[in-house]
Amino acid sequence: MSLKGKTLFITGASRGIGLAIGLRAARDGANVVIAAKTAEPHPKLPGTIYTAAEEIEKAGGKALPLVVDVRDEAAVSGAIEKTVETFGGLDIVVNNASAISLTPTTMTDMKRFDLMHQINTRGTYMVSKYAIPHLEKAENPHILMMSPPLDMKEKWFAPHLAYTMAKYGMSLCVLGLAGELRPKGIAVNALWPRTTIATSAVKNLLGGDEIVQASRTPEILSDAAYAIFQKPARNFSGHFLIDDVFLSEEGVTDFEKYRVDPTKPLMPDFFVPDDIPPLKQTS
Repeated sequence: MSLKGKTLFITGASRGIGLAIGLRAARDGANVVIAAKTAEPHPKLPGTIYTAAEEIEKAGGKALPLVVDVRDEAAVSGAIEKTVETFGGLDIVVNNASAISLTPTTMTDMKRFDLMHQINTRGTYMVSKYAIPHLEKAENPHILMMSPPLDMKEKWFAPHLAYTMAKYGMSLCVLGLAGELRPKGIAVNALWPRTTIATSAVKNLLGGDEIVQASRTPEILSDAAYAIFQKPARNFSGHFLIDDVFLSEEGVTDFEKYRVDPTKPLMPDFFVPDDIPPLKQTS
């Protein structure tokens, strides 16, 4: 199934994972809405909604760059309406926008706590809420959260409680919306990487170039997301997927191509449950 002519609304798509998902869809000739905050160049972050739009167009898609702060209800509802007005409908929503602060409770100021919950949990909920009436009209509608499996282990909460709560809030949206929207034929799933991914957030917040070299590229998630969007929405919902496990089930055998530096051991990501099958081809 091609995504040609399908319309994707992707939050946080000006760079990194969101942009990679948009580019993969664009190669089919999809319409990609880049819903993100970065309109002006940032000194530490590559790309803006406009540079992302150029890349989408060059890849073969149609782009609609929109300045959207997912904390702003009017901005979100307006962006969804602009999407439908421009492309005639909405087929896929990717809730990718996220904020992170890996701090213990006493070192997490409430402004940062609020930011993470407003972007991660509330933003995901709100974008999905406003998209639902339009997704109901789509042929094979999907909502995808870039959020982890709900593995309720103390070790995931203790080091950075506020962040974990905010990310798990996104996953709770998957759990609830999958059941709520199943009668409407709208698929709702979560996708999460087994390893760290080479993004600006990883470089700036988790350990610089050394961690980036021990990561996989965003393309592993864009390929996994693309495979999810091929699934029949009525029969594939409520799943919490780990990127390489899902891709291996879809027939992918070469995971070396996703490694930034094949000589470096891969760095495991947060929130990956202990019972996930071992990594494939990591040597």
